[in-house]
Amino acid sequence: MRRSPRDRLARRVADLFELPKDVILDLPTATVLGNLQCVVENHRGIIEYLPEKVRVNTARGEVVITGRELAIGSISQDEIVIEGRITSLALQDWAGE
Repeated sequence: MRRSPRDRLARRVADLFELPKDVILDLPTATVLGNLQCVVENHRGIIEYLPEKVRVNTARGEVVITGRELAIGSISQDEIVIEGRITSLALQDWAGE
């Protein structure tokens, strides 16, 4: 899928002014700590929450965390912390990429 003119312009502005692309382009950031914790920043809510799978909505698609004994450690407007035994992290329906 081709990037929109708005995305291309935003990327150029971010590069020119050395700004963080995740903020300028409304991209999520997922930080995984071993297989015990995943922090998803810049989210738009939870789509599905099960002990084996957590689906998190973002502006570009879904971040899907699978594993065992998954639980929400904390949630705020900016980030979601998923804890448990994480076996995989996947991006689904990633728009614009």
